[in-house]
Amino acid sequence: MTILPLDPAANATPEALRAFLAQCRDAAARDNRAKLVSISLAVDALDPLAVLESIFEPGELHFYAERPSLDSAIAGAEAVVLTEASGPARFADVQRFIDDTLAHTIAVGDVETPFGGPHFFCSFAFHDDVEAGEFFPAARVFVPRWQVSRAGERTTAVANLLVTRDAPIDLLAEKVWRAHGKFRAFEYGVTRVPDRTLNAAVELERREEPAGRDGALDEAYRASVRAALARIAAGEFNKIVLARTRTVRSAQPLHPLRMLNGLRQRFPDCYAFSVANGRGQSFIGATPERLVRVSRGVLETEALAGSAPRGVTASEDAMHGGALLRSEKDRREQKLVLDSICRRLTPLGLNLEFPSEPALRKLANVQHLHTPVRATLPNTVRLLDVLARLHPTPAVGGSPKQAAIARIRELENFPRGLYAGALGWLNARGGGEFFVGLRSALIDGTRAQFFAGNGIVAGSSPEEELAETELKFRAMEEALRP
Repeated sequence: MTILPLDPAANATPEALRAFLAQCRDAAARDNRAKLVSISLAVDALDPLAVLESIFEPGELHFYAERPSLDSAIAGAEAVVLTEASGPARFADVQRFIDDTLAHTIAVGDVETPFGGPHFFCSFAFHDDVEAGEFFPAARVFVPRWQVSRAGERTTAVANLLVTRDAPIDLLAEKVWRAHGKFRAFEYGVTRVPDRTLNAAVELERREEPAGRDGALDEAYRASVRAALARIAAGEFNKIVLARTRTVRSAQPLHPLRMLNGLRQRFPDCYAFSVANGRGQSFIGATPERLVRVSRGVLETEALAGSAPRGVTASEDAMHGGALLRSEKDRREQKLVLDSICRRLTPLGLNLEFPSEPALRKLANVQHLHTPVRATLPNTVRLLDVLARLHPTPAVGGSPKQAAIARIRELENFPRGLYAGALGWLNARGGGEFFVGLRSALIDGTRAQFFAGNGIVAGSSPEEELAETELKFRAMEEALRP
């Protein structure tokens, strides 16, 4: 990426902008290759989710991710450049696309600040390939036309555009000038999508359910768990993660970003996210699980597995947490995840650091066993190299990896899509962050499909696993009620 010593704030005139874009057009003509031009500016404090909601268009791609407890959020919409990939090489294919794009990128402004410069928003489905009719591809990466982010008290707006050798400079300059003027004094508009009432959605779905269907679905999940336990006993794998879905409907179109707002408020310690496919469907959620983060050459990941409910009182909460820490079954499940992380990343030459004992990760409705893992990343290893080895972790797939994944579709009987997939972003400096698409829902018009899963190991009880997924469904439904 070429970073030019041009301060957009100090040269904030339409004439200066047109002159800069003319230089970019000349470079595109000289290299016979379109240039991605990225302009970053510090702006007054904005809420990226509110901005995205104000200009939401169901027919446009968007990506949103937030950690409310860390006061960090990033949003981007509309695609300037994008590509899709599938198969076992999809992570490498995406990396090649990013490298090629950055080799022809010109950036100016607050590029070195947190969330400055162009960002590549990525979604990787759970499986390397997806089935016909699924709403999201196996892998997609795009650079948004506009991006707004918040890191603490700093808000950065980024405009990205593609400048070709015959680009209409006056028109491009007018669009960029208008966009940055809007972000400097943003007025939150009223969205055009009708509001939603999830209470009505749940009631409507239950009226439409055939008698006894809920019980049949519950028994189908118990049967899947029993089948998985039989395969574990036969030595086919040590662990497999099995999920369920539940669908609710509304009389009005569901607005994914308004629904997401309920999740971000209910689960401030989780990643709140929304990924739109540009065809009307969105995948939203509030996931507790970071997959990988790279910042200033330091890699962070975590082993998260095992679960217990939160208590109503401090004593009850401590009792549940203590039982989880002493649970042989849950500690064994969590160690499978940690051992797998070490086994997958050691060949990359990483010196992994982690505490000897797991601790409790307490969320609003559940607590997990958690072990943070860190390592210094060599210059020869990229974030997507790590992601390709980690995904899917035993926390969402199973162990051994290939043996468990091969049986998931058969035992679950529905395509996962982005559920338990890898979602996140990368910047031009090699940093980025990916999380796992858990505690999630696929929003499609008046329909919301919830996902919830559990890890099955020797000693798992079909009834207890069913109860844990019910707990996760209930938390999602409660968070999305008005």
